[in-house]
Amino acid sequence: MNPIYERSRTAIVRPARSGDGEAVRAIRNHAVEHSTALWTHAVQSPAQGAAWLAAHLERGSAFVAEVGGEVAGFAVYGPWRELDGYRHTVEDSVYVSEDRQGLGIGSALLAALIASAREAGHHVMIAGIEAGNSGSIRLHERFGFHHAGTVREVGTKFGRWLDLTIMRLPLS
Repeated sequence: MNPIYERSRTAIVRPARSGDGEAVRAIRNHAVEHSTALWTHAVQSPAQGAAWLAAHLERGSAFVAEVGGEVAGFAVYGPWRELDGYRHTVEDSVYVSEDRQGLGIGSALLAALIASAREAGHHVMIAGIEAGNSGSIRLHERFGFHHAGTVREVGTKFGRWLDLTIMRLPLS
């Protein structure tokens, strides 16, 4: 049997807990420092990471994937926009440790996130993805997200302009 397949089957997805904060923060900060997935150069401090995770824990919208007892990835959803008219729409975020990518962990996390958002009664889930992130776009397509549009040169990081692909999944 393919060892990668065996490893992916060992991922356990569960609701996040406050004790997962440092592992989640480490994965998030790695993405900040080394990718265009998060359009910021500011890494989270321990206090900022704890506050950020606490907001998701309060909503029940945070999940982690464990492999061998260690957090290998996380997924959250939160309000897409703050205005009341958008209250039924959420936006997802899925991150997997660099050394665990390509093992099905992102799929397991996104499946849990979608199921949770549906159960919570949300109507639409949005994904805002850097247009060059073909892996994330393919992941979302596999779950039924459709391309809603690409907005050119709306962000910048690492000295270049970035395009934002918006994807949409009806939940109800």
